[in-house]
Amino acid sequence: MVVVSEPTRNPAQLTDVSMLGLGAMGSALATALLDAGRSVTVWNRTPDRAADLVARGAHGAGSAREAVTASPIVIACLLKYASVRDTLGPIADDLRGRTLVNVTTTTPNESRQLAAWAAEFGADYLDGAIMAVPAMIGSREGQIFYSGSRKAYDALLPTLDLWATSEFHGEDAGRASLVDLAMLSGMYQMFAGFIHGAAMVAPMGMSASEFAARQAPFLSAMTHGLAGYAEVIDGGDYTVPGQQSLDFSDLSHLVRASEEQGVDPAPIAAVQALIVRQIAAGHGPEGLARIYESLRATRPTTHPEEGTAA
Repeated sequence: MVVVSEPTRNPAQLTDVSMLGLGAMGSALATALLDAGRSVTVWNRTPDRAADLVARGAHGAGSAREAVTASPIVIACLLKYASVRDTLGPIADDLRGRTLVNVTTTTPNESRQLAAWAAEFGADYLDGAIMAVPAMIGSREGQIFYSGSRKAYDALLPTLDLWATSEFHGEDAGRASLVDLAMLSGMYQMFAGFIHGAAMVAPMGMSASEFAARQAPFLSAMTHGLAGYAEVIDGGDYTVPGQQSLDFSDLSHLVRASEEQGVDPAPIAAVQALIVRQIAAGHGPEGLARIYESLRATRPTTHPEEGTAA
């Protein structure tokens, strides 16, 4: 990849970057920029949150408009999609000629809507999905996925790489969000499975900490099977040898065991419902990976993508 230098700041502008939103993540992003020698303007709806950053050398803005007009690069790290629109909507004209980098968690379609909205007001738009906790910002441990303007990504890469490992997923602004949320889906369902298991063993006197000590290494070992499931799914043949069949994977005993313990079986019952659906359709002898067919979209995405991760 050819990395181009970032746009030169207009002398009339105060700082290199403006950060809107100073929660735990926004503050971590701003701190990493300051530590790297970038000049930063910061703004938060609750002004007190800017105090520590101002003490470190940031310029504190009294309003969102003041923050936006202070820099050529505007980072939005707010609560949700509506927060971005509510904050920037009244000052949208001030975005003209600037680059808006949205790292607020949004759905793919919300990201696309923000990209189209920013374009109406003459702003370049880059969407970022942060796969990290605040403590990981400033290291290579975390990842941030980006999609939207390739020009903005290439120009800003020296700054983006100050935060975490950067990955570009194409010019469809919704792709970074989609990959991010798909990965979080797996994470939260894993956590829910652990919590459900802890609830099952609690009546026998086992603490959640004791259960976690057993569960964590087991789950870690099981992740080695993901590549095999992926190979089957990508190949589209659920009859290849070596798979655990849907018939064998019947989880009704797990549902019953939960109920016997007085525990809501909802997490495991959802998986069982997918298995039952495929068995009822006559696919019992096929592999467990076939439940993918119960989940996948029934029609192609309406947002074809020409770009790939880089």
